[in-house]
Amino acid sequence: MATITVDPTNMSDQPNPAKAYTPRSLQSLYAREWVVKLLLACCGFLSLIVTGSIIYVLVKETLVFFSKPGVSLSDFTTSTEWTPSLGNEVHYGIWALISGTILVSFIAMMIALPIGLITAIYLSEYAPSRIRAVLKPVLEILAGIPTVVYGFFALTVITPSLKFLHPEFNVYNGMSAGIAVGILCLPIVTSLAEDALRAVPRALREGAFGLGSTKLDVTLKVVLPAALSGIISAFLLAISRAVGETMIVALASGSQPHLTFDPREATQTMTGWMVQMGSGDTSQFDARYYSMYAVACVLFVMTFLLTMVGNWVRGRFREAYE
Repeated sequence: MATITVDPTNMSDQPNPAKAYTPRSLQSLYAREWVVKLLLACCGFLSLIVTGSIIYVLVKETLVFFSKPGVSLSDFTTSTEWTPSLGNEVHYGIWALISGTILVSFIAMMIALPIGLITAIYLSEYAPSRIRAVLKPVLEILAGIPTVVYGFFALTVITPSLKFLHPEFNVYNGMSAGIAVGILCLPIVTSLAEDALRAVPRALREGAFGLGSTKLDVTLKVVLPAALSGIISAFLLAISRAVGETMIVALASGSQPHLTFDPREATQTMTGWMVQMGSGDTSQFDARYYSMYAVACVLFVMTFLLTMVGNWVRGRFREAYE
């Protein structure tokens, strides 16, 4: 057998950790790391600056709105009439717009939440890989369709169908807009809920099967509770998306701000009013123009509260696995 001898005095071809970095190369490495940390910190501060600037603009212009003649905070927060163009009878009651927003969002969530959760359960626990490979791209296509297309779909397809079923539906109505927004939010609920379900360790499923549980029992009593925090977060994100939707409600729900929860009637949401005022037909010195910022401030507070609730739910019900 041949033997290989190694001369300890000739180790030039062997790596030497002590000589891997020279002081100059170490300084260059530290400099690059410092630059990367600085860029990351700048990106973080940039997001804070943008958020702070948005809040500053909203608050500043909202204060200008309340300084206009005929506008009061009590009327804004307690009145149910939004009539900014009726001569002496001017009212800026935000509840007229909030009711339309709640109506459309409620209808949308009645469609998106149950259907999205059921679809997520099917994709995660029951669907074969071939079917999942087809359904996932279809859901992604729904998420990529422009919202203005959903608005025209609501006007040309959903509304005539509703009028065929019930003639008392107006051409512009909350039901049509709510259905279209629900279809828009469906991919969000399905995708995020499926990710939460698939993140549950397989050991939990196998343990439940080992105890004699059926597939349905494992899904409803083991997987769903374990993924509850992610599912609720998906629900809250979809609600925020529905509350902030603009083009669908601007095209399909109408432009009649009044306190109503009848889905057959035309209504107007907060985002719909903002689109109407931002179209350029109103003077920038008019109280109606500055009302857009006050409505946007209320909408920001609503979505911020939803985000805070989502963070609390995620921390309260999150399950940690090893």
